[in-house]
Amino acid sequence: MQSRFEPDRRLTARMAVTLFLLGLLYVIFVGALVVLLKSWVLVVVIAGGMLWAQYWFSDRIALYAMHGRIVTPEEEPHLHGVIDRLCATADMPKPEVAVSDMDLPNAFATGRNADHAVICVTTGLLRRLEQDELEGVLAHELSHVAHRDVAVITVASFLGVIAGLVVRFALYSGMLGRRRDQNTVVILMAVIGVSAAVYAISFLLIRALSRYRELAADRAAAMLTGRPSALASALTKVSGDIARIPTKDLRTAQAFSAFYFAPAISGEAGKTISQLFSTHPSLEKRLEQLASISARLGGQSADQRS
Repeated sequence: MQSRFEPDRRLTARMAVTLFLLGLLYVIFVGALVVLLKSWVLVVVIAGGMLWAQYWFSDRIALYAMHGRIVTPEEEPHLHGVIDRLCATADMPKPEVAVSDMDLPNAFATGRNADHAVICVTTGLLRRLEQDELEGVLAHELSHVAHRDVAVITVASFLGVIAGLVVRFALYSGMLGRRRDQNTVVILMAVIGVSAAVYAISFLLIRALSRYRELAADRAAAMLTGRPSALASALTKVSGDIARIPTKDLRTAQAFSAFYFAPAISGEAGKTISQLFSTHPSLEKRLEQLASISARLGGQSADQRS
């Protein structure tokens, strides 16, 4: 069976450009550290260890943080049934299935590849969505798995992790001891300045990539299910209900907002400059894309009937 999750050339191009820019930034950053510091290797080794752990154990880390548990087909037959059908249609391996006991209506995918992936849904999502809406959300998450979005974002975040650690290292190292000469202060300021700039640039690049991957996942899910309106309905319902969720659940979810079907924090990001810092495109933009796909699919159906 041919996969319905066809390669997304625009997504691939965006990922390639972003990783190239981050790589270029990384080369410049390391070069600056070589000039400014003699102990930058320690920072890179620590960050590399963190990246390795996050890459290989991202599924377990995310499930632990979100209080998710792997469920069997006997425990959640309906959820497994939906994922079984979607995976068969998409011709892809079935990921592990997990449930998080949170009222927050959301879902996320994690794992380094399709063979080591987990799709987790919250009990709040299962209670709120109809069958076709749930299929749309799960197809969206399966698209993330098929396109290896989680692995790409994890690797892309490596530079930002290094930059953040360098700032902390500079602030808390012996450079801030009692004996500081003018040269030490200059080096300290240079390290903090370069690291802060690198972190800011990588932060914006990754956020831009994250927003596009959400649009790409919406598009892939709409094409897989053939029901863009169901996905649009789920988006509207989830986005509206998040504002009424207990603050405890929201605080727990904030760190994983980038991996969710919809951002865990509602707001007006799409209407202000804060959109630059958002991991998700605005609800209006996502609904507009789905409406366009729905019209196109409707036109194709009409052509086939005639």
